Amino acid sequence: MLTGLDRSARLTTWVAERFAARDPISDVFFAREALPLARAARRVFERFDRGGRLLAVGRGAYATDAQHLSVEFVHPVIVGKRALPAMDLSVAPERWVDAVVRPDDIVIGLGPPNGDDVVQEVLDRARERGAFTVAFPGDRADYAVAAPSDDAHLHQELFEILGHTLYESVHVYFEHREIGGTDVGAASFLYPFLGEARERPDESLDRSVAESIQAKARDARALRQATARDMSATIAETIVAVAERVAAGAQILAFGNGGSATDATDFALDCVMPEDGTASIPALSLSLEPAILTAVSNDVGVDVVFVRQIIAHGRRGDVAFAFSTSGGSRNVIAGLEEARKRGMLTVALLGYDGGEIVRRELADRAIVVRSDYIPRIQEVQGTIYHIVREGLALGEEFD
Repeated sequence: MLTGLDRSARLTTWVAERFAARDPISDVFFAREALPLARAARRVFERFDRGGRLLAVGRGAYATDAQHLSVEFVHPVIVGKRALPAMDLSVAPERWVDAVVRPDDIVIGLGPPNGDDVVQEVLDRARERGAFTVAFPGDRADYAVAAPSDDAHLHQELFEILGHTLYESVHVYFEHREIGGTDVGAASFLYPFLGEARERPDESLDRSVAESIQAKARDARALRQATARDMSATIAETIVAVAERVAAGAQILAFGNGGSATDATDFALDCVMPEDGTASIPALSLSLEPAILTAVSNDVGVDVVFVRQIIAHGRRGDVAFAFSTSGGSRNVIAGLEEARKRGMLTVALLGYDGGEIVRRELADRAIVVRSDYIPRIQEVQGTIYHIVREGLALGEEFD
């Protein structure tokens, strides 16, 4: 019989190994895709510049990836950058694409490692209408990307990095166009190589952007490694604590804002419809329903959009699973406070130094990705909640 200490040590080692498993696959994937992605980003920029829109589609958990892409283009975390027209059409993709796609649009389809026939059909129809199509993954689009792995979680994480670097690169092409290739200005902190591309043909600029894409992938790799070193034990403790609550009949209530909202929904979907065939775990996303979010925001205030739902759904012993890159979102803080009042286990995935949530000790388990750049934080948070879900599925293997 393993002691509690032995079990914790084994689980901590397993968490660190799951982090490390991402690295070699990521290295190969971005070495392969950096230049094709840069060329695709230039073509996406050209479509936006002509008045096109980005329309994203996915099904199931991959609809959350479409939502994540959309919010990043409309509300970019790159400070001072333009809002670009983007929309998630996952609710009725075939009908919507037939109704709204124009020749200058960009249509991105997201799906599992083996692809999605419905999403591929949408891309085919959009391409017939003259749209620039992107398949994440696929083999039939203007920019088609082969799946990096059969592991659905790893696959999804690498495509999140790909999506982030796509919108970062599109903004760089806008920046380069506006300054005539003479200075990279505010984009220099994102793409230091761009200064070497002055007055060169498009292919040279593409290569400079590709180098920077690989640099961003290396940054994500380094942050994963640092988080594995600093947080594997805390993640292992979180898996044990959540597993105990779930075994006792608890449900998980996940919540967050913006890109973190899509992560909360993805985590909830991973719990209730796991792709590995393991048993479902009861979970809800409090970030999922626009009617509730807008009603509470309009009638009471945005600070209580999660509080009201926790009052409605939360029970003593349940798990409040919060997502925040800053650790300072007022509605997330209020949600954790309410969860504490109700005797719920509080878990928080955070960035920066953990912010107010850590300083006020609002989370029983606080997992902090120590970075100040939101896309990289979100990418590593994706790895963390996927590992948590995998750990919950393992059950008694560590007993």
